[in-house]
Amino acid sequence: MNEKVRVVVDAMGGDYAPEEPVKGALEALQEDSRIELILTGPEARIRSELSRYTYEESRVKVVDAPEVIETGEPPVKAIQTKKNSSLVVGLNLVHKGEADAFVSSGSTGAVLVGGQAIVKKIRGIHRAPLAPLLPTANGVSLLIDCGASVDARPAHLVQFAVIGSIYMKSVLGIQNPRVGLVNIGVEEEKGNALCKETFPLLRECKDINFIGNVEARDIAKGVADVYVTEAFVGNVILKMYEGVASTLLHEIKGAIYSSARSKIGGLLIKPALKSTLKKFDATAYGGAPLLGLKGLVVKTHGSSKAVEFKNTVLQCIQFKEEDVNGKIQEFLAKESAARESGRSDASASAAGDPQ
Repeated sequence: MNEKVRVVVDAMGGDYAPEEPVKGALEALQEDSRIELILTGPEARIRSELSRYTYEESRVKVVDAPEVIETGEPPVKAIQTKKNSSLVVGLNLVHKGEADAFVSSGSTGAVLVGGQAIVKKIRGIHRAPLAPLLPTANGVSLLIDCGASVDARPAHLVQFAVIGSIYMKSVLGIQNPRVGLVNIGVEEEKGNALCKETFPLLRECKDINFIGNVEARDIAKGVADVYVTEAFVGNVILKMYEGVASTLLHEIKGAIYSSARSKIGGLLIKPALKSTLKKFDATAYGGAPLLGLKGLVVKTHGSSKAVEFKNTVLQCIQFKEEDVNGKIQEFLAKESAARESGRSDASASAAGDPQ
């Protein structure tokens, strides 16, 4: 499939804008001929950055957006008042069908609010969760939600499990994704009220492969393909995951260079170590899509460098080609039709019952 994929990159989002977003976007452009880029931000500044590179100009468009939403700004107010910001302009391009995806490492709150207010949720979606891929011993797993719905209810978590399974089947090719509910113990009766109420609902859901509760220590082992939780716990897991990986890498490097003997040993194990560490490099898997919207919105870390932007832009290709949104809409339509059929059967049965 060689259909073009139009990706908007918020050139002013994140700690290293516009240098890293522009560099990463152009690297993705060079790597895949299907990509067409739209960069949003102050036009003069973006073109100045672009002048440093050689690229196929016919595949890159700059849309002037002179305003910037800063990380500390109240998200709702920022979206409402900064209509000409790189973030709002980019989201509107997706909403109007002029782009297939939007990528930003800017304010998480603004991306979440803007995604749902501008791009809008698919009909039938309760909450649109952020769902990053986590590297594990068995490949990658999806963590859903990691920051969008801190007050989620049991029905929301069930829907997260379903759309997370659709994503993993479509994008990763896992035919029957294992779904685990993140909890403080594997027993059914463990956890807070949310977990206790959600467990039986997940067990009864015929649209997923529910394997039960999963403890946080087992996530890195890859015991499940989809880890379901509400945003507060999910965000803590994600940040802890990243922190441990970064610290461990730093400590390993320090140990290797601590003496002449360790340096020699380091050279001997370097190929194997490099391969293992690369496997647990989260930047290789792109950003976290906000699932359940009418268009693709992907949030990357505020500290993202070019490699993460490149991988996130490339990630958008498969999302479009596998028609993840279409599959989510198809499932919701079937679910709605089944509910209507159930209500009709119940009404017909009640009408036929003798009083």
